[in-house]
Amino acid sequence: SSLGKDRADTVIIGGGCVGVSLAYHLAKAGLKDVVLLEKSELTAGSTWHAAGLTTYFHPGINLKKIHAYSIKLYEKLEEETGQPVGFHQPGSIRIASTPTRVDEFKYQMTRAGWHPTEQYLITPEKVQELFPLLNMDKVLAGLYNPGDGHIDPYSLTMALAAGARKYGAQLNYPVQVTNLNSRSDGTWEVETPLGIIQAKRIVNTAGFWARDIGKMIGLQHPLIPVHHQYVVTSTVPEVKALKTELPVIRDLEGSYYLRQERDGLLFGPYESEEKMKLQESWVTNGVPPGFGKELFESDLDRIMEHLEAAMEMVPVLRKADIVNTIAGPITYSPDILPMVGPHQGVRNYWVAIGFGYGIIHAGGMGKYLSDWILEGEPPFDLIEVDPNRYGKWTTAEYTAAKARESYGFNNIVGYPKEERFAGRPTERATGLYDLLKSKCSMGFHAGWEQPHWFYKPGDETGYKPSFRRTNWFDPVSREYKQVMEKVGVIDLSPFGKFKVKGTDSVKLLDHLFANVVPKVGSTNISHMLTPRGKVYAELTVSQLYPGEFMLVTGSGSELHDLRWIEDKITRGGYKAEIENMTDEMGVLSVAGPYARQVLQKLTNEDLSDASFKFLQCRHLKLSNIAVTAIRISYTGELGWELYHRKEDSVPLYSAIMEAGQKEGIDDFGTYALNTLRLEKGFRAWGAEMNCDTNPLEAGLEYFVKLNKAADFTGKQALKQIKEKGLKRRLVYLTLETDNVDPEGNESVWHNGKARTIVIGNTTSGCFSYGAQQSLAFAYVPMELSKVGQKLEVELLGKNYPATVIQEPLVLTEPTRMRLQRKGESPKI
Repeated sequence: SSLGKDRADTVIIGGGCVGVSLAYHLAKAGLKDVVLLEKSELTAGSTWHAAGLTTYFHPGINLKKIHAYSIKLYEKLEEETGQPVGFHQPGSIRIASTPTRVDEFKYQMTRAGWHPTEQYLITPEKVQELFPLLNMDKVLAGLYNPGDGHIDPYSLTMALAAGARKYGAQLNYPVQVTNLNSRSDGTWEVETPLGIIQAKRIVNTAGFWARDIGKMIGLQHPLIPVHHQYVVTSTVPEVKALKTELPVIRDLEGSYYLRQERDGLLFGPYESEEKMKLQESWVTNGVPPGFGKELFESDLDRIMEHLEAAMEMVPVLRKADIVNTIAGPITYSPDILPMVGPHQGVRNYWVAIGFGYGIIHAGGMGKYLSDWILEGEPPFDLIEVDPNRYGKWTTAEYTAAKARESYGFNNIVGYPKEERFAGRPTERATGLYDLLKSKCSMGFHAGWEQPHWFYKPGDETGYKPSFRRTNWFDPVSREYKQVMEKVGVIDLSPFGKFKVKGTDSVKLLDHLFANVVPKVGSTNISHMLTPRGKVYAELTVSQLYPGEFMLVTGSGSELHDLRWIEDKITRGGYKAEIENMTDEMGVLSVAGPYARQVLQKLTNEDLSDASFKFLQCRHLKLSNIAVTAIRISYTGELGWELYHRKEDSVPLYSAIMEAGQKEGIDDFGTYALNTLRLEKGFRAWGAEMNCDTNPLEAGLEYFVKLNKAADFTGKQALKQIKEKGLKRRLVYLTLETDNVDPEGNESVWHNGKARTIVIGNTTSGCFSYGAQQSLAFAYVPMELSKVGQKLEVELLGKNYPATVIQEPLVLTEPTRMRLQRKGESPKI
């Protein structure tokens, strides 16, 4: 064909900065046969009209690494490719003009301390020195990132393209992809007007055409184009007179960015939810054929209030003439984060789509994805951009409502435990949602609504976000006591639930998991590791019948884990099938000292400790409702998880509540559950362990059987890690705080001989109602991990004393029982 090739290892669809960056990185890493197809010309779509901002700042944890890699790459690109990229690095300043915003900056500073990128909280005087044209009336502080700035998106893409070609990638345009056919061996046929290319894998990097590409293979990617406007002024004498380029400013209350453009200014706002404009017709009817480098009609009325705020903050803007207004499409996903990685349910189909900030993400995501494709596992954990965080519940209506909210909330204060309410509830309600919704504060988990905490008369109800202790603090204490002293019930229906069966099911699970396969009627906690020995997932595994298993994972990792297992089944040729039962099954957990007493009233089955031991599972009837009961509880107290048909949730819950009247039964939510699990020293996937950590440093040795016969994924890597010895370890800390508690991802400091330096980070934390002080898990170097070690944890700009203690703070109920039988007195 005139394509020059009819076979490729990887076909990349879309020639914006993201697709071209991926082609560059794959080819540079030595992958032969990388072909990129672009339907019109490189940079068509959102790239060419972007404002080109680059920043080290990101409120997330690992996305900072993506930003940092991009900036470092862009600094070297001209030298490497001979193509100028127009990279300016005058720094950038976020402006705080309210006390809450200053708190947010302090909150962000503690999350930056343990990352290598430079970030400073600066005084109003320093802000003015860096940006002398500012009206300082409202400025309370600045968050300053040196090295930030902006780049010319067109030149950047052309430089990446030159690099990609230099290393042997083939960039073809204009070539439109007209169809995609998946073959039984997992390879793809990519149809174009110039012929068919056979590809080992395809990567969708098609920007706002990504939905149309997805539709070819039956996927509805939750993406929607937003109209983003920015204006450019003519020369401003005061700007022209400056000796050095102004830093980029982001006025967060005014919700806009402003930077120097030659001798004028460039200003770009994020309008409110009500005013901003979506291109919904593209979602329903597809992108109009031939749309490439067109723009939308601009609408200055829509951005007037932002322009006025900017004129107040930067008075020279008043006299400036607007010479250019750009209104172009930017693709938004519901939560503004892109979708990057392999897609569940389709083999060898990868995506890098939904980039609201494609320019700063392009370099780092190209590298991240290239590493993942070549190594078979991600280089670090970015579950927040996993395309599999969305599912069938992510409808077009939901996507539109969320994109409006996310665009409007672009510069809103980011609180801990943040809730956003647009598009909720989705169709994915648990069986108990209608019964409980008025009684509690609900949290959003992968489409589900789940109770965070329950209201009682006299409580201040509703969502009241804060950086300090807020309205849920006392109610959670009450729920904590309920479970420790009586008995509580919690809706855990959002769990991801899979059934695995088939002749090879035992063999499959033995290869997948680092723990042994549980016997029939038993349950254990098992981890799937990556080839490098990182913790890809944590699940509970129960063998219900010979060769038939139930696997349970957290709501946020449902499709993330399912994809991994499906991939292993296919690649290994196992005779086993996995079925996703998440939406059909409800889960109730009953926990606390009276849990047995209450449940025993509803069944003839003997629930005594001798007959129904810890970590056993069996089918039984409670009040004539069929359940699969597992004696396990994330509270660490006596308890059962009861798996049942979703339509039985209300009758089952009602029967349990009725039976527990005498014992004073009551509801509890996930905030109390989190405190209970932390006091017991239970780790959580996504916090204490993930693809950044190995199970040995996370303190999971008990669940990892290096001596079992099966050569499970990650086993060899783990043996090497063990031989080399660990560099850091997860420790358990108590903190002396005031009205603020650790959340996770805060910087941990140590006062050494030379100076106080950041030596690690917390992973999760809370206030322990049992010990009446704050509690946290943290990673620290081995030499600082001994019990009794004094450290400091930074919270809201202040360092609080912390001590490494023996874990756990509270022994689990099975351990207490064991000690009691031996005649020892256990610590509660």
